[in-house]
Amino acid sequence: MAQFHKHLIIRAEINSPVVDPAYMTEVWMPNLIDRIGMKTLMGPYATYCDVPGNRGITAVTIIETSHIAMHIWDEFSPAMMQLDVYTCGPLDPYDVVSCIQEFDPVIVEMKYLDREHNLVEIPLPS
Repeated sequence: MAQFHKHLIIRAEINSPVVDPAYMTEVWMPNLIDRIGMKTLMGPYATYCDVPGNRGITAVTIIETSHIAMHIWDEFSPAMMQLDVYTCGPLDPYDVVSCIQEFDPVIVEMKYLDREHNLVEIPLPS
């Protein structure tokens, strides 16, 4: 398999944050992994942190080609979501964006990096 070393970083403000770790591990992460054509190696794992100032959910999955990590802080409205998808396989960033639509995003910002030799930002198609 050819290795591509792509890293998608998403910051979003969302109206419908997930607070249920079971939903993240049983539904959302598996759907994302399937949508982007990856294979789970370990996980998904998720937990809810109830510490004031850091309240929210964290979910991670080790995929065959690297990892996916998501954090949602739900104390604010809109809530903040940070999502990293790093893979050595091919990746369409808009497949990932389509998966976060269920969180009712208000703002979605992303950077798509080629990390094979240097940290080079890949322009996103319009």
